[in-house]
Amino acid sequence: MRKKTLAVLIPLLINPLVSLANDPIQIEITEGQLTNPAQHKTTIERLQKGIAADGGDLLRQVPGVSGTRMGGHGIDPIIRGQSQSRLNIKLDGAVVQGACPNRMDPSTAYSPIETYDSITIIKGNHSVAHGSGGTGGTVLFERRTERMDDNDPLRGQAGASYKSNSKTKDIFADITTGSSMGFIRAIGQKTEADNYKDGDGNDVRSAFEQQAGNVSLGYTPSHDRRIELSIEATDEKDMLYAGAGMDAPKSNNDTLRLSFEEHNTGPFSLIDGEIYQSEVEHIMDNYSYRPTPIMYMETPSTSDTQGGRISATLDTNSDRRWTIGLDRLDSERNATRYAGMMPTTLMTQSYIWPEVTIEQSGLFTEMEQKLAADKLKAGLRYDRVSSAAAKADLTPMAMMTMSANSLYNTYYGNTAKAKDDNNISGFMRYEHSILAGKGMLFSSLSRSVRSADASEGYIAANNSNAMMRWVGNPNLDTEAHHQLELGLAWVNHGWETNGAVFYNDVSDYILRDRAHGQDGILRSDGATIYRNVDATLYGLEAGITRHLSPGLSTQFSLAYVRAENETDNRPIAQTPPLEGHLGIDYQRGDWSTGALLNWAAKQTRVDDNSMTGSGLDAGKTAGYGVLDLYGAYRVTSTTTIKAGVDNALDRSYAYHVNRADVDPFNPNTVQVKEPGRELWMKVRTEF
Repeated sequence: MRKKTLAVLIPLLINPLVSLANDPIQIEITEGQLTNPAQHKTTIERLQKGIAADGGDLLRQVPGVSGTRMGGHGIDPIIRGQSQSRLNIKLDGAVVQGACPNRMDPSTAYSPIETYDSITIIKGNHSVAHGSGGTGGTVLFERRTERMDDNDPLRGQAGASYKSNSKTKDIFADITTGSSMGFIRAIGQKTEADNYKDGDGNDVRSAFEQQAGNVSLGYTPSHDRRIELSIEATDEKDMLYAGAGMDAPKSNNDTLRLSFEEHNTGPFSLIDGEIYQSEVEHIMDNYSYRPTPIMYMETPSTSDTQGGRISATLDTNSDRRWTIGLDRLDSERNATRYAGMMPTTLMTQSYIWPEVTIEQSGLFTEMEQKLAADKLKAGLRYDRVSSAAAKADLTPMAMMTMSANSLYNTYYGNTAKAKDDNNISGFMRYEHSILAGKGMLFSSLSRSVRSADASEGYIAANNSNAMMRWVGNPNLDTEAHHQLELGLAWVNHGWETNGAVFYNDVSDYILRDRAHGQDGILRSDGATIYRNVDATLYGLEAGITRHLSPGLSTQFSLAYVRAENETDNRPIAQTPPLEGHLGIDYQRGDWSTGALLNWAAKQTRVDDNSMTGSGLDAGKTAGYGVLDLYGAYRVTSTTTIKAGVDNALDRSYAYHVNRADVDPFNPNTVQVKEPGRELWMKVRTEF
């Protein structure tokens, strides 16, 4: 297996093309502040009303963000109808790619939220500084350890929580010690959860255990200089999934990061960057936690990712800021499926990921110009993406098997060859101040391009039953998104209003489909395949907050996206329906309380027939309204108790994008249901 170390990555980053990258506009969700509806930043503690299982579960609390549930953990986020490789997700600056081809472990599965300080969400394309693609948006989970005070060498926080339905127990601690010259920060979290019951009282396979630890060493000789080294390990086991034919006995991630920043050096106001290395190991099988199967199957898989970025910020005058950036990302993914009549006699059945390597080098520039009370921001990005599959010619040992190249040739008439893509992306955004600075109108126009990922291009899962084959397409064209977005934000007299509408014309959309003899598809046997189509996605988001008194406020939000496969004149599967939130919050002294109604309309635009389309939707999904109640009491200046009831009315419901339930003993359940009524409590103390 190919490995690259941090020492190899350093010379790839430190060269004359020193980059300039500034953070996106970061908006705190606070009363009375003008907000950008497409971009915002908040603390983890402020965002979560209840207790989230992981980063994907947390993101579902944000208007315009949904998520796919397969079990109790590993919620796969969706932003404006786009998911998976169409989102850029970074965990404290690192790209962590899951190792399960079936996405039991998306990136957010390795983001235990109590170990992070803040989260930044960018919907759509409003920056080119966070990696290639990101056509649907970018999510940044971040830690920021403030410089220590020589007179206060120790600080930290700790807490515990419990949820009744799933009997979820969680403990965490975060301790930092040091001086103004540097710090040591240690963070740990451990979570155990049983299966939960849905609103009908049925058990849902969802149990899991996770423990995570992070140790950071920081050198901070001044406010202008920082170097930080962090080592992180996330270990997961006994992961059960109602929406898959397998479970995961083990799923681990180890990440090493080195970051630096230097302020006010020479002509640059900031030079910063990071390098990182992530190694993910994942094992799934159909026998460790299930009744004796007809055929035993096991799939060990790995995903190794190395990368980095170096950036600098140059303020040419008080009104103009320039950014130039360079980043690098290398990934290698392996997955081999074994099958046999007994666990001791398993033989190689498929090289599902036949040692897929993808190497991406990116160069970007951004400019931000103030124009009186207005602002213009523009960016341009170039990416060179190289991909290959080293094991595509290997034939598995089991009988009646095929190599990856044989599968590719059967369905597309081509084989996997080393491939290079040259992708050019960019955006232009204009913000216009209105109502004496109390309001803002904005418009943006962007182009974002991405290459096929490891599964879209090279997955090769064979089966004697063609309907159960899953075959990537090495000859896919790059996917190009051309987006127009218009929005507004307004704050005045106790009202906060924001909204945006967007239209996305996509050339060569990479569609996961079934083989029906379409153009470029040589078979019509129902195998899962990939092909390019033309597509459009458009929708809107809106939010209103009304401050009725200093301690009382109400909120309303909605989001809608429509995704159309224009080539075949049918909906694109796994698109959320019209959905939103309605809430009320009250705070007085040390007490606070609130209620939140999460609602969604019925989704009737589906692609649920595998005989004529993709069959990726489980079917039409009923609308719902789910009531959550919550409250908090500050016991002391440093200790807070929170408690609440999720799904207080014990509704039986499912997000439309949830996976289909594959339990053969419960044929009436077509989707993985969300948890029923769940009481929870959380205690947090700071010191």
